[in-house]
Amino acid sequence: MPSSDRAERPETSEITVGSASLYEAAGKVGALPAVIRSIHPGMRVIGPALPVRSPAGDNLWLHRAIYAAERGDVLVVDTGSGLEHGYWGEVMTAAAQHRGIAGLVITGGVRDSAELIARGFPTFAGAVSVRGTTKNPQGDGDVGSAVRIGDVVVRRGDLVLADDDGVVVLPAADAVKALAEAERRDSAEADIMTRLSAGETTIDIYGLPTEHTG
Repeated sequence: MPSSDRAERPETSEITVGSASLYEAAGKVGALPAVIRSIHPGMRVIGPALPVRSPAGDNLWLHRAIYAAERGDVLVVDTGSGLEHGYWGEVMTAAAQHRGIAGLVITGGVRDSAELIARGFPTFAGAVSVRGTTKNPQGDGDVGSAVRIGDVVVRRGDLVLADDDGVVVLPAADAVKALAEAERRDSAEADIMTRLSAGETTIDIYGLPTEHTG
């Protein structure tokens, strides 16, 4: 990818907001399906997306993606209807870490989950599955072109933020503003926590009705 494209990406090294805050701040857009979850509590990844389209039950395009990725990229993989296969395991994780890939988001499954966790590789998957895959050189896949996951179109360079609450993907052009708003929301929430500790109620803080009005 040209360096000018990379320059337009938001700086990720100091981002502290969570996926839920970013989703709300962006106008409640960008959330991938909730079935795609971290394989272990505490996993978190932030970085530019490298979209991958993989044929169902085949992982050759994922191997290709490892060597097409730039350092810091997050692989965002659409496996189509093939949700019950383990497309990714420890060998691919070792290769990805050597390349400096930041993490993996995949609609299908992964395996060798204990090893992925031990290696500390942020992995967000639709399943953990023992079923293996093929490597068909004629398989219809792609690296770098946009993919649709749920109602979100993921393009190369989009901002990916994934944590225990889920995965959010936003266009880089929109992410900077959304991140600033998410930081504002987090600051306001910290103030709410202080008020709760002082004895105020959520009813009072949010101005909620105390009686049923229907």
